[in-house]
Amino acid sequence: MSEDVSPAPAHRPLLTTDAVHLPGPDEAVPAHYGAILREQRRLLAGRAVTDLAQLEVLQVSGADHRSWLTTVTSQVLDPLAPGDSAQLAVLSPQGRVEHLAAVAVPADGSILLVTDPGTRADLRRYLEMMRFAARVELTDRDDLRVLGALRPAAEVLGPLGLDLPEPVAVWADPWPAVTAGGVSYGPDPEDPTPWVLTILPAAPLADLPWRPEHLAGMLAAEALRVADHRPRLVTEVDERTIPHEVDLLRTAVHTAKGCYRGQETVAKVLNLGQPPRRLVMLHLDGSQDVGATAGSRVLFAGKDVGAVTTAALHADLGPIALAVVRRGVPLDAPLTVDVRLAGDEEHVVELDAAQEPIVVPRDHGSRPPTARL
Repeated sequence: MSEDVSPAPAHRPLLTTDAVHLPGPDEAVPAHYGAILREQRRLLAGRAVTDLAQLEVLQVSGADHRSWLTTVTSQVLDPLAPGDSAQLAVLSPQGRVEHLAAVAVPADGSILLVTDPGTRADLRRYLEMMRFAARVELTDRDDLRVLGALRPAAEVLGPLGLDLPEPVAVWADPWPAVTAGGVSYGPDPEDPTPWVLTILPAAPLADLPWRPEHLAGMLAAEALRVADHRPRLVTEVDERTIPHEVDLLRTAVHTAKGCYRGQETVAKVLNLGQPPRRLVMLHLDGSQDVGATAGSRVLFAGKDVGAVTTAALHADLGPIALAVVRRGVPLDAPLTVDVRLAGDEEHVVELDAAQEPIVVPRDHGSRPPTARL
């Protein structure tokens, strides 16, 4: 059976003082609190958390929930124990990425699926459709809230004087490790930062004495994500994306499991073909007073070869971006990014961009994808 929980009002930001919101998928939470790079430094030092109230949580429980989720998604979940973390995807019959979720296991052994904003309802609809006679329950957990940091939130905020409630679960992002059954399509990022989601009861958090030094906005968290090459559903994935293109076979797809939707495409591209596009990180020219944005066109030799998916300003690396480009673009080719100025679509600024490969197709002379079985 499935439980219908009446929708709760959207979680208010933990701190509204100096909070700046920007349009986009994360507009419900602060982009920053007035000190973008200082917030990022605190986050990198493990002395701040990011308010991720926009993320949605779906609980899956019941006698059959592990084996059933293994059957209807791309991941093997049967071996997970309380405290474990994983990542799963739901693919279309053609192998395109439809859903992506962090998998956390609380003490009761159920599964918590943490999804990007606005995606839980469609994921739940798919799971309901695939339930048939399985003994599973699906529950929207609007009573929970997510905090992101380099460590569990209690370890970050406890020394700063904030007494958090007991977490329901903690999810440690497996990226960029190649998990069991996974395959890597390129080199690991240098010095990746860990990323941890702490899932907590929402109500007690609102009563804590939050101060700006406790928090780092979404711009800080996104800069770390871009630097670590971590793809995200609502930014790097479009209606054509197959998991190979954004290196999601590392953590979200178990290529050695039994049948799952989209398996034929995954196996065919992995064994016989090449992904038509590839994810890349760009180091952008920071000497101009404009920056790239999601959707900015990427050019090679004057030809449109892709688009920026996420742009960020990193405290150490400067302006960087994730982009999806055509497979045939040479790995060492200098690129440019077209930036159209707001309110003046006629005025285009070209930013020089140097590539840092993430997905490396084999037809560029690279080693084959590396699997962990």
